[in-house]
Amino acid sequence: MLQGFFQIALTLFILLLISPLLGAYMARVFLHQRTALDRILKPVEQFIYAGSGVHFKDSMNGWQYIRAVLFSNLVMGIFVFSIFLLQGILPLNPTQLNPPSWDLALHTAISFVTNTNQQHYSGETTYSYFSQMLALGFLMFTSAGTGIAVAIAFIRGLTGKALGNFYVDLTQSITRILLPISIIGGIILLIAGVPETLAPPAEITTLEGATQYIARGPVAHFEIIKELGENGGGFFGINSAHPFENPNGFTNFLETVIMLIIPAGLIHTYGIMADNPKQGWLVFWMVFIMFAILIAITAIGEYQGNPIVNGILGKSAANFEGEEVRFGWALTALWAVATTGTMCGAVNGMHDSLMPAGGFATLSNLFLQIIWGGQGTGTAYLFIFLILSVFITGLMVGRTPEFLGRKIEKREIVLASVVLLVHPIAILIPAAITLAFADTLSGITNPGFHGISQVIYEYASAAANNGSGFEGLSDNTLWWNLSTSFSLLLGRYIPIIALLLLADNMTRKQAVPETAGTLRTDTILFTSITAGAIVILGALTFLPVLVLGPVAEAFKIASIS
Repeated sequence: MLQGFFQIALTLFILLLISPLLGAYMARVFLHQRTALDRILKPVEQFIYAGSGVHFKDSMNGWQYIRAVLFSNLVMGIFVFSIFLLQGILPLNPTQLNPPSWDLALHTAISFVTNTNQQHYSGETTYSYFSQMLALGFLMFTSAGTGIAVAIAFIRGLTGKALGNFYVDLTQSITRILLPISIIGGIILLIAGVPETLAPPAEITTLEGATQYIARGPVAHFEIIKELGENGGGFFGINSAHPFENPNGFTNFLETVIMLIIPAGLIHTYGIMADNPKQGWLVFWMVFIMFAILIAITAIGEYQGNPIVNGILGKSAANFEGEEVRFGWALTALWAVATTGTMCGAVNGMHDSLMPAGGFATLSNLFLQIIWGGQGTGTAYLFIFLILSVFITGLMVGRTPEFLGRKIEKREIVLASVVLLVHPIAILIPAAITLAFADTLSGITNPGFHGISQVIYEYASAAANNGSGFEGLSDNTLWWNLSTSFSLLLGRYIPIIALLLLADNMTRKQAVPETAGTLRTDTILFTSITAGAIVILGALTFLPVLVLGPVAEAFKIASIS
């Protein structure tokens, strides 16, 4: 037990050391200050701007930034969708895989362009090396870069600066952050045992004399951007539980830290860009404490195991169903909370096999979206809660709501409310339809309370742009592919539009001088109020669903044991 919790504590300690450093570096990049990579990357970026016709010195207003995001994502989605449908005649297809069905191809393209990477397929038996590398791999960089760009534009707007240029922010997100870390991380994974090859599946003869094919491929470079970009889509069907994606304790540690560093670092980036590092640290600690609490809930549940199984064994034993022995209960619990907290969605064990406490924690992450949240967008959602807390607190104490010296008025609250209301709409409405016709639509393989969790989790994962699943669902159907595509699009682009419009409004406001009556937001008291608002708003929206799912399942298991 102590070893397991030590492994968790060590990972969190490393995160505490690294995230401020990366946050400071990202702030320098987007404040256009000198960095060590300037001599190498500035000529590359100038070439990209010249070749694409981007006027990199021109800043965009809110609607221009929105149009750039939507248009670029639409073009990239159509490009990748076309590759999937033409897969059969394209190169790098050693196993001669046929194109997927149109609805699966559509779902996959939408899923990856929205930085969700929800998979209703097994990569090694559905998509060729060409499709995985040049279609999915391409979107892993651009979708993550889009999220970072939106977050930076939002932070600029909150601080009264111009939003910037989307194409410049996207380019620098890739060239200055995602690509350098991916190159170094990919090499480290390769050294640690993750394969990188274009050779076809290995053919071997078993001890019984039968022929077995072992899938392999260009995994190392795919794996690192999968974790770093909060993508989560696995090269293999069982994702990071596969020994070729995550072979040992070192790769598991590296991949866990890698998926956490950018979302955690962006909070520090905000503090620096807002010229208020104190508030950045307060918000960071608020999220970190929530994160640690959810890890503890999950880890204790996995360590205690299933009381029904323990009764049969006659002794207490940790839960190992659906988990890799090489990682154990502690690292499986840590990964499950990290991947749903960061909206990465990669898995190193089956979430369907988590104890109810783990199901509660992972679903709570998907519902809240701010612990640590999606790539870039999670940071923006976090400050939506800060804005709402400023508004509510200001009304309670009779002060004009202000955030970073700018008044919060009706339009900002309406846009903030849109961001928060879209999420339950994208989850609860399609889930209600699915459960109303459970026999024909749901594909539930584990009926009862757990089956409800399976359905809710799938839509929550889509709407939160996470991509992980409880699995156990028969989800490669026309209904699941199209209905989750609806949640993917709604959960990604409506909040982005609202965020950018809100940021654009803030740039147009005159700064209000601070007075004795100004409500300071960089205090422990206000940060605590924000934490309370997050928990209360999340509970009011999703507590009934949690009660019908993991909470009810926990009571049922306890009653049987």
